[in-house]
This record gives sequence, C-alpha cells and structure tokens, in this order.
Amino acid sequence: MAKKKTKPTKTIQRQQKQKEALIAILKKTPIIQVACQKAGIGRATYYRWLKEDMEFADEAQTALDAGVGIVNDMAESQLISAIKDKHMTAIIFWLKHHHGAYATRVELSANASIDIPSLDEEQQKVVQAALEQAKLLTAGDNDEIL
Repeated sequence: MAKKKTKPTKTIQRQQKQKEALIAILKKTPIIQVACQKAGIGRATYYRWLKEDMEFADEAQTALDAGVGIVNDMAESQLISAIKDKHMTAIIFWLKHHHGAYATRVELSANASIDIPSLDEEQQKVVQAALEQAKLLTAGDNDEIL
C-alpha cells in the first residue's frame, strides 16, 4: 500500500520561506548576523537549521561563497580605483600581493649541527624528513646533519 503524501504544516512552510529568503540575502550580504536580522530570524535558528537540514547547509554555504565573491570583486574594484587616484597605500598593497619582487620575505639562516648517536637509522630518516619539510635541509645534505 502506497503512503499518502502529507501536506507540509504551516510551520514547515513558513520555515521554508524564511530559509529561501535567508539564502537570497546571504548571496548579497555574506554576514550571518546581518542576513539573519534582514530575514527576521535569530542566529541560533540559523545554526540549528544548519545542523538539522543538510540541504539548507549546502545552499547556505554556496550563498555565502557567492556573497563573499561579490564583496571581493567590489573591494578589488575600489582598490584599483584608489591606485588610479595615485593612493600610495593602495599601490604598495597591490604590489606586495601581486608582484613577486615586492612580496614580503622572511629569510632564515642557521648553522645547524646535530650529533645524536643514539638515534637508530629509522629515527634519523624521520628527523631528516622533518628538516627537509621545514626547508632547513635539502635532500642529500643528511650526511652533514645526522
């Protein structure tokens, strides 16, 4: 025997409309507090919906990502306008983040010598791999360090 489809309750219908409205707002304003206020729901309700409704959670994340993208585009547009207006701070910011010659660099130099004869061969390999990962040792330098 087939189950009869039950009509959603008024509460469920109302919540669905609120969720849809909230998703639309998040696409334009990716700030949860502001979006919740505009949609007329509390933050706690928003987070409860995220936990209870995976489809809503996915839609909300997609909307947030879209909203962040729009704000990033606006910010970059303003930055370019500031560069055109010869604002030195904007020019420096752009160069530091988009031109390798102006990027912030950190230089490390060290004279490392490790003499731990109690390490077995496997432990020495682990130490060597860690030093290589930390870029404190290049492959093939293990004889000098270990």
